[in-house]
Amino acid sequence: MLNWRDYITVDPAVCHGRACFTGTRVLVTTVLDNLAAGLDTEEIMRSYPSVTAESVQATMCYAADLARIRVRD
Repeated sequence: MLNWRDYITVDPAVCHGRACFTGTRVLVTTVLDNLAAGLDTEEIMRSYPSVTAESVQATMCYAADLARIRVRD
C-alpha cells in the first residue's frame, strides 16, 4: 500500500494548515471532491497538472486512514 505521507503534507504556513500535496497548494479535499463527483484520475490530472496518479492514490489512502480513526462521544 502506498504511504500517503510521502505525498501529502500539513504545514501551518501553507493553505492555512490544510492537507495539500507536497510542494503544491492543491488541497487534498479538492481531489476527494473530484473523486466523489465521479471524475477519474486522468481527468483530475488534466485539471491539476501538479497532481500525479500516485497523488490521487495517496489521497484515497489518506482518506482511508482518517476513516479508521475512532471518534468518541
